[in-house]
Amino acid sequence: MEKVAIGIDIGGTNTTFGFVNRQGEVLAKGSIPSQDREFFEDFLSDLYVEIQHVIQTYKGEFEIIGVGIGAPNGNFYHGTIEYAPNLRWKGIIHVADLFQQKFGLPAVLTNDANAAAIGEMVYGSAKNIRDFIMITLGTGVGSGIVVNGELVYGHDGFAGELGHVIIKENGRLCGCGRNGCLEAYCSAPGMKKTALKLIAQNTFQSTLCSIPPEELNSKHVADAAMAGDKLALEVFDYTGRILGLALANAVAFSSPKAIFLFGGPTAAGDILFVPLKKYFEDNLLPIFKQKVEILLSGLPAGDAAIVGASALVWKELF
Repeated sequence: MEKVAIGIDIGGTNTTFGFVNRQGEVLAKGSIPSQDREFFEDFLSDLYVEIQHVIQTYKGEFEIIGVGIGAPNGNFYHGTIEYAPNLRWKGIIHVADLFQQKFGLPAVLTNDANAAAIGEMVYGSAKNIRDFIMITLGTGVGSGIVVNGELVYGHDGFAGELGHVIIKENGRLCGCGRNGCLEAYCSAPGMKKTALKLIAQNTFQSTLCSIPPEELNSKHVADAAMAGDKLALEVFDYTGRILGLALANAVAFSSPKAIFLFGGPTAAGDILFVPLKKYFEDNLLPIFKQKVEILLSGLPAGDAAIVGASALVWKELF
């Protein structure tokens, strides 16, 4: 019977889960919508049912040793989600305790980007790197900062929120309630806002103009950019400029060897990475120029979040 950890990624849109062995292989997986239930306990019950279906299918093949959870505003110290702007459940939710009670298994939780950083250390391209930053691009912008081989949690468990560094004074309203955060510009919804702004300015002729604003999303923008659409390419250039500036500032205080990115927008490849690296180098202090690599995550693209969450179990509980 193979020992596995359940890795769970609670995202702003969907929650994915997988059964992951010690080698980082996903043996089975599934997902449910994150926002369909008003109360977290109801959401947890739905998730439990889905996971039990998989367990029954593989009955006798797995020995489950624990549950690892990555979530926005996840606090490793307390096992709580606290005031997450991209989730419908407000306030402080004692997620690890609720999972432990429901599943009868040890459970550990951290910020979703921290989980990704641990996954990168255990299974990805950071196995031999002791100083790096993990950036997750999706419904929000997350970050996990690793210094000397250890995640930076801070005194309260919330260190490393680069997505909520203000990069434009009095800028766009962010989901956290402040204005001008990096997340408001470089998340998938932020990229959509940039596209809509350029469309409204009639800056370029674009195939994106034919898509109703309420239906437009970052994948449309990426597909158009890869087809050579000038407006879509401008969206990626602008996103790269803002993100490059923010990452250059992050290098000044943590001096990482590498910065890893994963998430939907990274699927655009060089359309994002070329402008990002240019603006990044343009804004670095001279002592850091040409020293820090910006790389695509080495975790399996479709399973990165759940593999990262499962790595929590192996690293923190066993």
